[in-house]
Amino acid sequence: MTAIEFQSVTKSFHWHTGRLLLRHRLATWFSGQPAERFYALKNVSFELEEGEGLAVVGPNGAGKSTLLGLVAGLATPDTGTVTVNGRIAALLELGSGFHPDLTGAENVRVNASLVGLSRRRTAELYDQIVEFAGIGHFIGEPLRTYSTGMIMRLAFSVAINMDPEILLIDEVLAVGDQAFQAKCFERIHRFRHAGKTLLCVSHAAGMVQELCDRAIWLDHGELVMSGRIRDVIEAYAEHRSTATA
Repeated sequence: MTAIEFQSVTKSFHWHTGRLLLRHRLATWFSGQPAERFYALKNVSFELEEGEGLAVVGPNGAGKSTLLGLVAGLATPDTGTVTVNGRIAALLELGSGFHPDLTGAENVRVNASLVGLSRRRTAELYDQIVEFAGIGHFIGEPLRTYSTGMIMRLAFSVAINMDPEILLIDEVLAVGDQAFQAKCFERIHRFRHAGKTLLCVSHAAGMVQELCDRAIWLDHGELVMSGRIRDVIEAYAEHRSTATA
């Protein structure tokens, strides 16, 4: 069964030219001239089968995070279709979905409700979420008092313990100490062995080769290559070394 499918997906955004006075914005709007747009993805198509791990590689600005945002439902494509089959947990921007003035415990419960878990199921999962995060008594403190590593710990623990069918990860595992990173990798391996689906963005070639089966390479919003993880990583690395030579 296909977990994620992109069919000829294009996504663009307005260029932000800085602050404008209201009269300038109105003049632009009434002029009828189309605003300039930046194309983050251009006619991208791929499939990710249930139980596979797919890495998305490419330089900064290639459209990787936009692609994950479309899968997570945070945005809609201009053209084309995005199909997702399965419950998603997303680790996109560090602490996304968390409120700094709420305690860690309150953020856990709010995030659980956002992904559709009942109060009863959240209560059943609460202790293992807190234990995995390993932040101790800080669970009762406002999130604004947390370090970056502590936020990552809690965010990952919430996502992985919600028992998703599809896990989206965007670079955040680069944050935190080595012991916790190893703990995260071990949990993701268990997630994969259970037949779950992983979509991962990272510049760490070693990490994605360990966690993923296949990869796609994006550059300036376009799909350059799709194939086995090792083949794509090697082609991308060769391109980068040639470009900087």
